[in-house]
Amino acid sequence: MMGMLVDAAVFNPVPAKTLISSWDVSLASQSREAAQLCVRPNGRRQTIGRSLRRFISRNERHAFIWRASSGEEDKDNDFDSNQEDSTPSPGGDSDNTSNKDLQGSSIFPKGSILPGVKPPRQQEKIPKSILDIIRDQVFSFDTFFPTGQEPYEGGVLFTGNLRGDSAKSYTKLANRLKDKFGDNYYLFLLLNPMDNKPVAAVIPSEALRSESAPVPEWLAAASFGLLTVLTLLLRNFPALQLNLLANNPAIILSGVPGALVTAAILLTHEAGHYYAARRLEAEISLPYFIPSWQLGSFGGITRIKNVLRKRQDLIQFSAAGPLCGALLGLTLVLVGLILPPGENQGISINASAFHDSLLVGGLAKAILADALKEGSTVTINPLVLSAWSGLLVNAINSIPAGDLDGGRIAQGLWGRKVWSRLNGVSIGLLGLAGIFNDVALYWVVLIIFLQRGPILPQMDEVTNPDDKHIAAGLGVLILCLLVCFPFPLPFS
Repeated sequence: MMGMLVDAAVFNPVPAKTLISSWDVSLASQSREAAQLCVRPNGRRQTIGRSLRRFISRNERHAFIWRASSGEEDKDNDFDSNQEDSTPSPGGDSDNTSNKDLQGSSIFPKGSILPGVKPPRQQEKIPKSILDIIRDQVFSFDTFFPTGQEPYEGGVLFTGNLRGDSAKSYTKLANRLKDKFGDNYYLFLLLNPMDNKPVAAVIPSEALRSESAPVPEWLAAASFGLLTVLTLLLRNFPALQLNLLANNPAIILSGVPGALVTAAILLTHEAGHYYAARRLEAEISLPYFIPSWQLGSFGGITRIKNVLRKRQDLIQFSAAGPLCGALLGLTLVLVGLILPPGENQGISINASAFHDSLLVGGLAKAILADALKEGSTVTINPLVLSAWSGLLVNAINSIPAGDLDGGRIAQGLWGRKVWSRLNGVSIGLLGLAGIFNDVALYWVVLIIFLQRGPILPQMDEVTNPDDKHIAAGLGVLILCLLVCFPFPLPFS
């Protein structure tokens, strides 16, 4: 609701009611935001203008909201968030249009203050006294100037104008909030996808505490890990599938070398996440390895338990795993292609198998040269297939979809709005590929049920990442394409 600001020293409520008897006058609550003056004669709203929006002094501000009356005077200064007209007070918003944008946006789902964050079961509204301190002593003209607010379960959203460098402004605001209230409240700077304008959110720390799972974390992780060990053995020694119940240790041991190679790549991937989390002081869960009959494993699911500070922190954490896994996987593939297989240890495959990966096929053609011809059979070191399997799992987790590493990287690079679009495109393409490929079908089902998101918010989603983190994120996505895309040229 737009209006014109008026100083209390200029307009007195008693003369106003005398001159315009059919208009109701109510005093808006004091706040740092300059209140608005609107006239609504006979029940119809008319906007006067807003040329004097910042006319009122910084220390003491009063404004009068002129409304049409039905003969009754409104003496209540508390505004309900569900009222049609709201003012910048602890329960309302000065801009009704922006309220609808916030409520209908994909970033702020109904019933949750932030994506992926569950509001506390016993919700307590932030007291008006605390909101006044936030508006008057935390926000400022040189950082974030609030023009309205929207109550949500567990916290409050503030619309307004972000001033200066977003990273520096957020640091100032976060430090002020911590100085006033310690760790009881957290500040978020987000982007409203409706208009890409910054929105500040103040959230009680209780809303960000993760709930304890019904099953102990270590027990669930160990159960998934044991199943993954079994599928890795089955994948790396097919004869074991035909003698699964046979009491023959030699059959089981024959699949151990290949399983160890694939597992080493997966563990290196998770070690990269762990190292990045330590540097970022992020709290993460134990990895839940997903067993796969086709590849041995689909990698691990590692949850971020606390909130990261910036989008580039999300890139740093998410890219560390795929980069470490790809480094080891590529190294082992190269070693396997260079070293000839031992006596009676080589695996004979058709050359067309190398068409399945642009990167591996290109390396194989460069190293094997004339030995790799279309339609021919080539004998290779078993290390190549085991390392290739781990490299593929590493790349699949880099697909920009859901809460995968690739999805987190996409959100860190381009923001939540672009991530939402890439998520839909990636899942759609995987669904189409699933018609012809069981691995793609299995993977898209896992994403939908386990990893579809949303991604936990970062405290500052407005500031763009620096060039170093952009390069790392793009490198992971490019590696994903090189591993997953087929080699288009014939081996001649």
